[in-house]
Amino acid sequence: VTSTPYSNGVTEVLCEACEQLGWKTPTKIQVEAIPVALQGKDVIGLAETGSGKTGAFALPILQSLLASAQRLHTLILTPTRELAFQIAEQFEALGSSIGVKTAVIVGGIDMMSQSLVLAKKPHIVIATPGRLIDHLENTKGFSLRALKFLVMDEADRILNMDFETEVDKILKVIPRDRRTFLFSATMTKKVAKLQRAALKDPVKCAVNTKYSTVEKLQQYYVFIPSKYKDCYLVSIINELAGNSFMIFCSTCNNAQRVALLLRNLGITAIPLHGQMSQNKRLGSLNKFKSKSRSVLLATDVASRGLDIPHVDCVINYDIPTHSKDYIHRVGRTARAGRSGKSITFVTQYDVELFQRIETLIGKKLPAFPTQEEEVMMLVERVSEAQRFARIEMKEQGEKRKRPRGEEGDDTEQSSGVRKKVRGGTMDQK
Repeated sequence: VTSTPYSNGVTEVLCEACEQLGWKTPTKIQVEAIPVALQGKDVIGLAETGSGKTGAFALPILQSLLASAQRLHTLILTPTRELAFQIAEQFEALGSSIGVKTAVIVGGIDMMSQSLVLAKKPHIVIATPGRLIDHLENTKGFSLRALKFLVMDEADRILNMDFETEVDKILKVIPRDRRTFLFSATMTKKVAKLQRAALKDPVKCAVNTKYSTVEKLQQYYVFIPSKYKDCYLVSIINELAGNSFMIFCSTCNNAQRVALLLRNLGITAIPLHGQMSQNKRLGSLNKFKSKSRSVLLATDVASRGLDIPHVDCVINYDIPTHSKDYIHRVGRTARAGRSGKSITFVTQYDVELFQRIETLIGKKLPAFPTQEEEVMMLVERVSEAQRFARIEMKEQGEKRKRPRGEEGDDTEQSSGVRKKVRGGTMDQK
């Protein structure tokens, strides 16, 4: 094997694939986890977000596939749908030369078409727990009895209470003698939870033990009265114009409202949250990735694992209630060695939460300089935009309420139209 940095045990074909992706040297977590995984041990990988965790489990799995090709070889569980698509992209990029077939099985997408993909028996299934159960229970001929690898990405989130029953069901129908990898940026201490994942004497590969944010990330806070949150947001976006922003809100409703508010002020903002249809969510994400929109308003759906290379600034419009979510949110910027900023809005009600975050990351954050007089000059324009946003929200809410009986059909019709419009005039906007 040529002496590429990845060559310690990784075959030549995969080394070439890494080079084509522009991965020249393995990241810390890859150096630690790949050799262990290649020896056939179970791995618990702990590394900050944006540190190449996907590569750390993708390479050993592809290697094992090369050694003995087999259908339905690997199952990767992820907590959010977007993350599932992203992992699939990485596998396809790394495994393109060896013809790896992947299937993404997530909610919000038609079950039938997924069943057809599963019937072709892909090598690697990347799924969110709920939809996978649906298929295990309802899709004839689909079983994971021959599974060799189970990976849980953002494992603490999957092993959390949210997915408890689903994960238990999945663990019952997959073989005992398999290899299990758990990866996450924040790992729970609770051994019981980890035992549920049924690891066999796992090796823990931790790049850093304390929860940390990347060095190149400049973190700030702004202490403001809650009624002027919107004004400060607009002022900061104007001040840092030309950057791309990811703004985190605590609720779907708020994300939608702020997106409308910014649009009324002529800022190209786009929302991404759980109440949007899956097509729209992927659409939003792609528009933001392709830089045709500079501001993405998201709920915590987007806080974990999503790799959007060019986020310059993360704004916590609503402070995260779980301090760990803070680490995931600000981890959307300053990825893979780039620099980035994060600004957290702290209102009079958030002081305690903010102090918790500072304790967790072990840093005192500096204040972001803002000119109060300048911000107050925006009050009139912003409150007008707020009013418009409220009206639009109301209208959207009423639209939703009306066609209750036809809701099921509605989504299919719209996706049909979308297919027709693909090459038409609608694409230019």
